[in-house]
Order: sequence, then structure tokens, then C-alpha cells
Amino acid sequence: MIRLLLADDHAIVRESLREILAREPDLDVLGEAGDGLAALAMAKDLAPDILVTDISMPGLDGVALTQRMRQECPGVRVLALSSHLDRRILTNMLDAGALGYVNKAAGRIELLSGIRAVASGNRFMCQQCAAMLMAKPAQTSAEAVLGRREIEVLKLVAIGMTSAAISEKLFIAQGTVEVHRRNILRKLDQHNIAGLTQYAIREGLISV
Repeated sequence: MIRLLLADDHAIVRESLREILAREPDLDVLGEAGDGLAALAMAKDLAPDILVTDISMPGLDGVALTQRMRQECPGVRVLALSSHLDRRILTNMLDAGALGYVNKAAGRIELLSGIRAVASGNRFMCQQCAAMLMAKPAQTSAEAVLGRREIEVLKLVAIGMTSAAISEKLFIAQGTVEVHRRNILRKLDQHNIAGLTQYAIREGLISV
């Protein structure tokens, strides 16, 4: 018997999932949570085999919840079930420790296959997610106009590092860093560090 905990902030989604899973003789839904913190507390109490979790939730989002689960409930495997079909979000979940990712647009068969694969300790991607990962990622607008070193400098500037600190980290002269900063501002048509930071967040170059 595979013991499950469901986490989603939409009650109707949890109810639908419970109805689908209740038809399977090898699956047992132990409980359901409407936010990340409640899911973490219930996982500690119920010790499920698998947490099936949404990503956009109050309290703790799916990525933060998965990280906490790995630290505090290492025996619980995580399967993401989300409406997000975004390469960056998917890879963030996998990096956080999730074993599987199923888009909510996928069918019942893929969800059940994902649960059983993750229960066996295997990775699982629904067909849409697997196709997205295999496709060549589109360039960000930064990659279209900036060089590799300029993107490195942009990321460090955007997280608040000084030119001196960037110089030390990248093993380049401080004067070279200043040249890169001026070129980045010009190429991106930005006028200050705040603008660069907002740009880097928007393009997914840094997270908040």
C-alpha cells in the first residue's frame, strides 16, 4: 500500500484527487493540507510514503516545502502536481529534491504512473514536462544581447555585490568590471542598479 499526503490550496482540487486515488486498491490517502506549513506538520505526524504537492501555495511554496521535507522528513518522497509548465520552476523543484513532476493538464493515467514510479524511488516526468526538458531552451533577452561574462557580472551586480567583490570573485580587474557594468547598462537600456536588478529577476537570472 502506498500512503499519500496531498497538498494543494484549492479544496476542489484536493477533493478531486482524493476521489481519483480512492479508486486504486494500492493507494491510501492519509490526509490533505491546504498550505505548505500544514503539509510539513502533517508529514511529520503521518509519515506518508509520498507527498503530492502543488507549487503555488501559501505558507511554504512547493519548492520551499520540498527542501524542508528533504531536511526534516527524508523518508517522504515528493511528486509535484502543478499547473505550471515552466522549465525554471520544474528544474527548481527537481533541484529541491522532488522525484517527479506532473502537469495538472495531464491525465489520470500519468498521475497514477507518477505516483507508482516515485514510490519505487524512480524519477518521473509527465509527457509534456519531458518534452519541455528535451527541447532546446529559448534564449533569454539577456543572452541575446550580452556576452557570457557580462551575464555573470549582471547576476552579481543584481544581488548587490560591489565592483571590488565581483573583481575578486571572477578573478578580473576592477576596471574591467566597471567596463562590463557600463556596457550592460547601455545594452539593456537601464540607468541604475535597481533597474538591472528588476531586469535580472524578470528574466529569471536571479531569484527572490
